[in-house]
Amino acid sequence: MSINILKYESDIWKTADLLIGAGIKQSDFPKYMMPFFALAMVESRLIREANRIREEENIEDTDDFVEIFQLEGLGYNDYVIRKGITLKDICKNDKTFDTDFDGYLKAFDAETKYLLGVDKGNEEEKFLDITGVSGLLKKKRILFNTVKTWSEIDLLPFNNSDITTLEEHIKRKWADISAETAGEQYTPDDIISLISELIATKIEDNDEFLTIYDATCGGGNLLFGVEDKIQEISNRPTATYGQEWNDTLFALAKIESRFRKDTYIEYGNTITETGKFFDKTFNIAVANPPYGVDWKGFEKEVKSDETGRFHALPSISDGQFLFTQHILSKLDENNGFGVIVHNGSTLFSGDAGSGESNIRKYFFDNDWVEALIQMPQDEFFNTGIYTYLWVFNKNKPANRKDKVILIDGSNQWELLKKSKGKKRRQMNTDNRKAIVDAFVNFEDVVVDGKEMAKVFDKWHFYYNKQSIILTNVDENGKAIQMPTKTNKAGETVEEKAIKLNPTKVEFATLEGEVKELSDFEITTFDKSTYNSLEDYFNQEVKELISSIDYKESNLKIQTSKAIYSYDEDKETIIEQVGNATTELGNGKILIKAAYKKETKTKDAFIQITVELTKDTVKDYEIIPYLPIEEDNQKQIADFMVKYVTRPFGYSDNVIGVEINFNKIFYVPEQVDSLSFLIDELNEIDIVLAELNNTLNLQS
Repeated sequence: MSINILKYESDIWKTADLLIGAGIKQSDFPKYMMPFFALAMVESRLIREANRIREEENIEDTDDFVEIFQLEGLGYNDYVIRKGITLKDICKNDKTFDTDFDGYLKAFDAETKYLLGVDKGNEEEKFLDITGVSGLLKKKRILFNTVKTWSEIDLLPFNNSDITTLEEHIKRKWADISAETAGEQYTPDDIISLISELIATKIEDNDEFLTIYDATCGGGNLLFGVEDKIQEISNRPTATYGQEWNDTLFALAKIESRFRKDTYIEYGNTITETGKFFDKTFNIAVANPPYGVDWKGFEKEVKSDETGRFHALPSISDGQFLFTQHILSKLDENNGFGVIVHNGSTLFSGDAGSGESNIRKYFFDNDWVEALIQMPQDEFFNTGIYTYLWVFNKNKPANRKDKVILIDGSNQWELLKKSKGKKRRQMNTDNRKAIVDAFVNFEDVVVDGKEMAKVFDKWHFYYNKQSIILTNVDENGKAIQMPTKTNKAGETVEEKAIKLNPTKVEFATLEGEVKELSDFEITTFDKSTYNSLEDYFNQEVKELISSIDYKESNLKIQTSKAIYSYDEDKETIIEQVGNATTELGNGKILIKAAYKKETKTKDAFIQITVELTKDTVKDYEIIPYLPIEEDNQKQIADFMVKYVTRPFGYSDNVIGVEINFNKIFYVPEQVDSLSFLIDELNEIDIVLAELNNTLNLQS
């Protein structure tokens, strides 16, 4: 740019002074400013294109010129193109302004009026809703001054790329103040440059169209920014495709698309509206989808989706990975390459078997992840969190198959001279080059003694979550032994419990009262207190039995052959036969009560049973994963032998995938030696003593 377009940023924000004076809330500024920014942008581009056509075609007849201009498909305004009347001209006469401004808006072509929201009914999509906004400003008596202020902002000297840059700086400020942009992170220019430079390492310089897709394109800054930068470094022709659900951002992107060649912007929800670009796949995908925004509003549609896009579903509270799965489904299977901006939760949120973990595993199983790159903190306009670039490649070179490079770009930044919202840092050319070089070279990198890039086998990020059933043991390492039986398959297996036939149960209540049970098939009850046997069970027996704790109730189970109790100190079940006692091992004494309904042969009754079981608890171990099943099982077994000391049985094993950037690139702080710290303390003691002596002398 010969002139820095960003000088107009402050001029544009002067229009906000009128809104403040009219008592309009700051959070509503975007609603009142976006339509007029779009209007100024459209007018400047129409005039710019009209001047270009006049120079190229040298047409004198007005009607002929208008006809040729309309054939360009750039939009049209009869005031601007045929009559040469601009917003600035209209604002010269405040007496006729209302009529002239209304005529000016209605002089646009149908599509531009549709996007600007000219004279839209209540049931129609209003997009920028310029008619509605103008009506509100007119009531506040500031419409004329607002339009006049905007008309003085001259965007004519600037090209599409320049105006896109200004547009995104303005939208960034709108995002800072608007409550309606939760989760939306506008992509700064230096990150767009980095994404473009990563893409440039993969594209061949030929005459084939390079198709670029952004499924969450917003106002188009990332999509159009990447296209502009690729065109600066490559002769490859490009075509861009974007989709956006936000009315105003879609309108801005759609308006700009008409001044770009081979650009297609669609309106709609990327997750639920599958008809947009349904028959296309793309060479390149870029996106910066919303972070931490739930998808409750279209849960039904997502769960019933039949496109096959969604291998698994993430947490309902964060839909980032829905967009990512959709985007990957649109990447060309032979040469698709994508760079998607995410926050850190996509790397590690969700346990093995969760939606997030299964989605990561799906990406890694297909070997689509080529790189993960951590961005510096404070890089984005309205968030200070760390962000990451997921770099996907559906056609990795042979030497990168089943490998992933992690690049720590968190230190690749310089401070801005002036903060822009929460953006206090930027990546300069050298910072970006360090990251791109690491990606291209695809090897470990150490900078100033600190690892900056590391290449891993993709299996490094997989892990086993092996569930086990642990059996508790007593002080001698013994657990109660269950009898065995032969199952239907002819296998010898353990019984689940030893069933006792009690003659008496003695236990202490929580209040210390000693109680006895001797009836284990109860058929009678106090009819003056309870309506039925079932009421007696629900109100009395069930609560009493459930209150018995075999460890704390001084429980004794008497059978015709033995007495059973639990020694809490030794953590073992005691079997007493006469005067002889045997420690059976750790286990549980379970007393259960059940109400048995009346049958044809037997009246209803309450049944109380007692059984001895092993005391087991389900646990799990996190174990590194090996891709060959036999090796993986051996590794699990070796781990168990080394680290699990109690008897156990295997349960299910779930494979998870997570990436812990902090762990990989963590550098522990150097701690001073103990002798150094002691010397420091001694020096402080000396200084304090001298100070104390000085104070005593002064007193």
